Amino acid sequence: MKSAVETLEPTKVKLTVEVEYDELKPSIDHAYKHIAEQVNIPGFRKGKVPPRIIDQRVGWGAVVEHAVNDALSNFYRDAVTAESLRPLGQPEVEVTEIPAKAGEGQLAFTAEVEVRPEITLPDLSGIDITVDSTEVSDEDVTERLDALRERFGTLVGVDRPAAEGDYVVIDLKAVIGDEEIDSVSGVSYQIGAGNMLEGLDEALTGLSTDETTTFATKLAGGEHEGEEAQVTVTATAVKERDLPTPDDDFAQLASEFDTLEELTADLREQVASIKTSNQAVAARDLLLEKLLEAVEVPVPSGAVEAEVHRHLESENRLEDDEHRAEVTEDATKALKNQILLDTLAEKLEVQVGQGELVEYLVQASQQYGMDPNQFISTLDQGGQIPAMVGEVARSKALAVALRDIEVKDSDGNVVDLTEFIGTEEEDAAAAEAEEPTETAASDEASEEAEESAKA
Repeated sequence: MKSAVETLEPTKVKLTVEVEYDELKPSIDHAYKHIAEQVNIPGFRKGKVPPRIIDQRVGWGAVVEHAVNDALSNFYRDAVTAESLRPLGQPEVEVTEIPAKAGEGQLAFTAEVEVRPEITLPDLSGIDITVDSTEVSDEDVTERLDALRERFGTLVGVDRPAAEGDYVVIDLKAVIGDEEIDSVSGVSYQIGAGNMLEGLDEALTGLSTDETTTFATKLAGGEHEGEEAQVTVTATAVKERDLPTPDDDFAQLASEFDTLEELTADLREQVASIKTSNQAVAARDLLLEKLLEAVEVPVPSGAVEAEVHRHLESENRLEDDEHRAEVTEDATKALKNQILLDTLAEKLEVQVGQGELVEYLVQASQQYGMDPNQFISTLDQGGQIPAMVGEVARSKALAVALRDIEVKDSDGNVVDLTEFIGTEEEDAAAAEAEEPTETAASDEASEEAEESAKA
């Protein structure tokens, strides 16, 4: 097989492939066998019809068409591998030549396909990253203590106008023109939550018990989504949360500690731990941001359009132009990140071990509320395991890259992220224990997932 590549765009190539007759012959033999099992020709049993009789009765054209259809995808994949291409979508294939008769000629075809562009990453050692300090202030501890008090607080009625943070029991009615389209009664809503109707927070602020007001708003969902409605809301009760006094009794009620001093000391440790973890997250985000700023990443428009269509079709919103623009922006950003991180993973020679893959799949199954074995089996049947390996590799690439970068906090101190990004020595030890995987053996993954689930 011969192949050649012509670059049409930074993200699109034309692949020209020529396949000699001898390379196509196994597929031609398979075509003869398959056709022989399907046709009824007097004097011959099914499956025993000679090729020359098939050529006479069925025609060489049907044989070679069957052979090409059977072999084309394999020859395409072989050519992609030989040319080190990284397709990002389905190819547009055109067959330009087929063998004219048995024993002679060749198969030739072209395939235009969008591919991952070649980008040059900057020297990682030249990137500076600064994250917030992990210093814990008294205000940080007080904020966490107040949040704990909120969990144990009780709602009590107040005889005053409602303010932000108050809980208001409301009756609500929405109308468009003369038609009442929705109503609710006795619903408790916290002012400032912002999770019901736009304008509701402003309308409730200042209302006292049994007072009513009306405001206009655009509906965010349902049959009348996007339409403007007049909403009448009545506050039937105004309540505030009464917080318990922060003392030793509260410490015993809300925790395993006997004293408030012990509780606040533990809260301080919790805040410090969270801030330390946040440093790692911030460092990863800042690294990705700086890489994107330093590199121009061409994005294949066809791959973006395909993802946008799939997304909108799943939501039955193909005609929603405003939402299409939002999804297009998100899909473009996601694909740009993927291209950059795939390039980074290759540059750093990142490998994904079986244990890392299983850990990722178990966590993902929990997010979907599925049994890990069932989740992995579903992915495997859909051919999605390699995509999951790619996800793990991209995430790991940022961690590995951070090992070559000096991260400092806002006070100028060097930040040690080893707990979160690991070390080369740890990777080497893991590699000795298990072979890195490109596609993952689903049976082994399922077995490890089952053990993880039991644990």
